[in-house]
Order: sequence, then structure tokens, then C-alpha cells
Amino acid sequence: MNCRNCKNNPVITLPNSNVSLCKKHFNIYFEKKVRKTIRIYNMVDKKDIIGVAVSGGKDSMSLLSVLNKIFRPTKVKLIALSIDEGIKNYRDSNFKFVKSFCKKNKINLYTFSFKKEFGKTLDEIKKKDPGTIPCTFCGVFRRKILNDKALELGVNKLATGHNLDDEAQTILMNQFRKNTRASAVLGPVTGIVNDPKFVRRIKPFYFLTEKEITAFAFLNNILDKYVECPNAKLGYRNSVLELLNQFEKKYPGTKYNIVSSFLSTLPLIKESFKEKTVNSCRKCGAATSKDICQACVLLEKLN
Repeated sequence: MNCRNCKNNPVITLPNSNVSLCKKHFNIYFEKKVRKTIRIYNMVDKKDIIGVAVSGGKDSMSLLSVLNKIFRPTKVKLIALSIDEGIKNYRDSNFKFVKSFCKKNKINLYTFSFKKEFGKTLDEIKKKDPGTIPCTFCGVFRRKILNDKALELGVNKLATGHNLDDEAQTILMNQFRKNTRASAVLGPVTGIVNDPKFVRRIKPFYFLTEKEITAFAFLNNILDKYVECPNAKLGYRNSVLELLNQFEKKYPGTKYNIVSSFLSTLPLIKESFKEKTVNSCRKCGAATSKDICQACVLLEKLN
């Protein structure tokens, strides 16, 4: 079997199709799909300052690499933002790769930590409250740091490496938890209304699968010896991930169909929450749908 576009040996057969591509044409396909997603959903405007959230993993590093290639010739500015949660034997090796990549590609990198922002590392939080699932604190605190620091740095958009698999998982999680409001802020461009206290997230990898991103990272030497977070398997998301993978294996296209059907109803879901007031957290001033933001609620619990 040859590549669909040439006589070279294929490196991947695309998910949900019988199309096989060599490295050259897979890279073309990959970048084209990212460009199309950015264009269709109006993700980027001229002279934007885009903050790319990077962890050192395949998704975020592939995203930083592709966006750097697309926007370097333009007036759009890219910066990278990394967060050290304080997890022993996890972040150190990943940060080395991030720093090396950014230095090589002349991308400004800004790093922040749970310890400095909240007074405790994630490991210390686990010790203080052994019964809690660390992913709860991690997700909320990461989002707060990214938003606060992006505002300080004048960032217009925050680009994240969320992919089709991630979105399908989140959609199901919100369904299982009956959390319609959380679903309302999903999509390729997050949020319901524009608010100066909130930096909109964009997901250029929205229609790319985990398999495609892994292949791209490997083929382009972006896949470092990434250490998986030791807390990943403790979270609710991991259970949904395993369930979805079982369905996808038995019924190919399941993940794409979940995301596609969700997008067809998303405008209605957003409209139903459009008139809800965006408040300012009484403690930190951050945008929230409640009186006190979730980050402050968790900090209060810790203290």
C-alpha cells in the first residue's frame, strides 16, 4: 500500500477512513486541518497576542510548533505559558523540553507555579487532604493562573491543545453530571459572552484525534520522553476515557459523532445561558457565574 498522494510508504492510516499518507502528505494534511479550524471559527485576528498553554506533552508542544509555523510570518504574536503544579518527578523533565524548544524557536516562555500563586504545591495539597482527588484542585488552579497571567501579559486568546478525544470526554462528563452550564462554554472557541475579565480559549486541534497528534509529534521529533501525570488515573475523566475508547474500538467514529452532534446543539445551549450575569468573585475579582469563584472556594477549604 502506498500513500494516497504519492508512491512513498505511508506512516499513518487516518482514523475513521481508509486514507493512508506518507510523512510529507500527513504533515500537509495536519497543518491544513489546523488552518481550516482556525479560519472557520474565526479563532485569530490580525495583531492578536496568543498565549499557548504548554505542559511539555505531545498535544501542547505540537500545537506550539504548528502555530509558530503558521503565524511567524504574520503580525500575530505567540508566547508560551507553563505551570509547575508541584508534582514530584513529573514536571522537571517536561520543563526542560519546553524551555529547549522555546529557546530554539525564539518563543518567549513564562512559567508560573502553584507554590508561588497559592502557597502550596499539588503534592502538599494531597497530603493536607488525602481524601480529595487532586485533579479537582489542579484543573481549577491551572485555569485561574492561565487566565490571570494572560490578562497581565496582554494576551487576547489562550490556545490549548485540546483535541477531539478530549472534547468528547468532556461532553460526556457534563452529561453524566447534568452540568449543562459547563457544556455551554465548550466548543472550538470557549465561553458564552465576551468579558474583559476572561481570556477566550481557542482549540485549533479541535477536530484532530489523539492518534493523529501522537503521530505528528513522533514524526516531527516533538514527542519527548513525556512523563504521564501520576494523578491522571485517579480522576473522573480517566473512567470516561476508558469507556469511550472501548466504544471507539467497537464502533469506530463514536468520538467524532459525539462532538459533531454536540456542535449542532451548542448554539441553543449557549443561547439559553446568554442572559446569565457574569459576576466578579468577591474575593479575587475573577469572572465567575457565582459570588465566589471555584478557585477561592477550594483555597478556603485548604486554609
